[in-house]
Amino acid sequence: MSPRRSYDQYCSTARALDVVGDRWTLLIVRELLAGPRRYTDLHVDLPGVSTDVLASRLKDMERDGLATRRRLPPPGAAYVYELTGRGRQLLPVLQALGEWGAPELVERRATDAVRAHWFALPLLRGLGAVDGAGGGGLVEVRLEEGEFHLYVGAEDVPVYGAGPAPGEPDARLSMDTGTCAAVGRGDVSVLDAVRDGRIEVTGEGTLAKALREA
Repeated sequence: MSPRRSYDQYCSTARALDVVGDRWTLLIVRELLAGPRRYTDLHVDLPGVSTDVLASRLKDMERDGLATRRRLPPPGAAYVYELTGRGRQLLPVLQALGEWGAPELVERRATDAVRAHWFALPLLRGLGAVDGAGGGGLVEVRLEEGEFHLYVGAEDVPVYGAGPAPGEPDARLSMDTGTCAAVGRGDVSVLDAVRDGRIEVTGEGTLAKALREA
């Protein structure tokens, strides 16, 4: 485990960066907001990180109370990492960073990796602003890059996950990646994209009805 480095400044921002300011740490948090993840799964969804750096960051996060490691019961019997309550408190931090950085997503570079679930947090912010959502619900999203699901209004549980919804969702949204990125940038709201036909909504849950009827 690497020794904790510090800015040695009596400032809450500096103290926060002492804990999460290292390269890759916040992106690991982004992945763990989807719930418990195996080391191998984290490595696959963090293209570019070395095995040594990933292992070091995870140990640092355990030491700093952001994540824990536990063994799944049989038949899984694998070790997984998951966020603590302190780690989950970084959700609005990541959403604010994503909102600030969204204007940089105008054009995808040839070297850019992409995973469908990386669009989850910006879209979650957009869905949370929908009036009449009835407290939220489970949403399945389909892009050409793949599928992911969101828990709108979730507290103390994973806020999203890769792949189809684990149960019948309250709403299914289908759109292209460009539309999803535009929502994340704030170029268009979720409701306006639905009205313009850029997002197709199916399902009979409260959230689906709120989206169709707004």
